[in-house]
Amino acid sequence: MKPLIAFAFLFLISGFSAYAQDVIMKKNGEELNAKVLEITTEVVKYKRSDNPDGPLISILKSEVFMIKFANGTKEVFGLNSAPTPTYAPAPSNYSPEVQEAIKLSGPRMGVTLLPNSYVAYLNRNFLNQTLRPFITQFGWQFETRIFTVGSGLSGLGEIVPLIGGLEQGKFLPSVSALVGLRGAKGFEFGVGPNLWLGGAGLVFALGTNFYSGGVNFPVNLAVVPSDYGARISLLIGFNARTH
Repeated sequence: MKPLIAFAFLFLISGFSAYAQDVIMKKNGEELNAKVLEITTEVVKYKRSDNPDGPLISILKSEVFMIKFANGTKEVFGLNSAPTPTYAPAPSNYSPEVQEAIKLSGPRMGVTLLPNSYVAYLNRNFLNQTLRPFITQFGWQFETRIFTVGSGLSGLGEIVPLIGGLEQGKFLPSVSALVGLRGAKGFEFGVGPNLWLGGAGLVFALGTNFYSGGVNFPVNLAVVPSDYGARISLLIGFNARTH
């Protein structure tokens, strides 16, 4: 009888030992059921609890948050540190204009060249023979993005009011309303009506954008044909990058 009891006791002990296992808790939340065999300054060496005769496995100590040992004790690693996310550096040719559709609302300034026949018409009818053909322009561009496709191409609606001739003591207001397209790198084309002191016309505009130091510098060339020749305007602007 006593040998039977002793055998049963040994069987229970061995069964408990087989069941007992360590638990490795990683910083990412993963738990590994294991038999920890060695802990070095760099790695934790263990065997899987479901394959105790299998290969010895090593895991970086920096990946381990805590080990719960089978005897109930615990060892915590890196209590005051958290895993540091890593980020791939931006490619050297990164340009925000390529990555995102840009918006270029903001101030505009520039110059307009008037043909001599247009200057003569304005002087004869409005300005008492005092206007010169080269005038400055100051204003603002308001724009609304109508759509943007995956390639970065955007459809735009733009309103551009300007005041010209201030350097000559003149007040020459104009306003253009354009509909156009802008590519991902900032190149754009638009067309729409233009109202000015000399009447109404159709404006055709081309533009591009230069990006430096977190600031956009749009440049636009506009042409307004008429019976008195074409008005040609060159405008530049700036804004902080918005989307």
